[in-house]
Amino acid sequence: MNNLTFKQLRYFEALSRHGHFGRAADACAISQPALSVQIKELELTLGTSLFERGPRQVRLTAFGEEWAVRVRDILRAVDELGEMARAAQSGLVGRLRIGVIPTIAPYLLPGLIGRLAQAHEALDVHIRETVTPRLIEELRDGRIDTAIVALPLSEPGLEEVPLFDESLMLVRPASDADRPVPSPEELRDMRLLMLEEGHCFRDQALSFCNLQTTLPREGLDGSSLATLVQMVGAGIGVTLIPEMAVHVETRSAPVSVGRFAEPQPKRTVGMIWRKTNPLAGQLRAVADLVQQVGMDLSKAA
Repeated sequence: MNNLTFKQLRYFEALSRHGHFGRAADACAISQPALSVQIKELELTLGTSLFERGPRQVRLTAFGEEWAVRVRDILRAVDELGEMARAAQSGLVGRLRIGVIPTIAPYLLPGLIGRLAQAHEALDVHIRETVTPRLIEELRDGRIDTAIVALPLSEPGLEEVPLFDESLMLVRPASDADRPVPSPEELRDMRLLMLEEGHCFRDQALSFCNLQTTLPREGLDGSSLATLVQMVGAGIGVTLIPEMAVHVETRSAPVSVGRFAEPQPKRTVGMIWRKTNPLAGQLRAVADLVQQVGMDLSKAA
């Protein structure tokens, strides 16, 4: 066992996560043959197989599944040792991996990246955009340092920091601009376009309208807010979008935007990170910048 290296452990973790030599090699920035050699040497060192190799993908063996849990714990601990050293320095330096959900990223990031660069010149920011369940998984595995999401989540082991609230806005065809904004009950009888399964914003919209996710919705789901707004502009239905997205998504579509009566539907935007992360103090400084950018977006809306 003395021949084990952290590099091999990281290659193993990447292959166990991707289930494919090519994608794992790309994630590790090495060639596929080099990755294969390292995995084979690791298996020879252990004296047992870690993967079942198929023509298109690989799967963990029973031993590999048990080993993967321990390896992820080890890699997370090693990463946190580095974070402890960074936490001992003044200010934020080095790589910072930030996850962001798709209904926030295009609107918040342009302002946030600029402010981070001004406040922390030595910071190397890496952005990961995906849905909340994946961000939680990657945060727990140590693949990202923090995430900007909609709260609350109530996930054990994760710190939640609420930053600002924003309203959900109604987007209708331009021809409906002079009509009263419908109530949640009236929305249930309209063609309501929503994001596809997996987006937390979909769940928030369904909750506001008191709709069941089991209702058939063929042709009424989109993969992005931009798609939904363009569908509304084409006269297919109506949709809800967060207030921060209004300026960007409605400027090129023939739509009108309306605000609901009180109590308005809102979402809380915040940041999450592992409670054990030694960078918690520095991450709170990042959270302050996120809050500032979010408040500026609210004023501009």
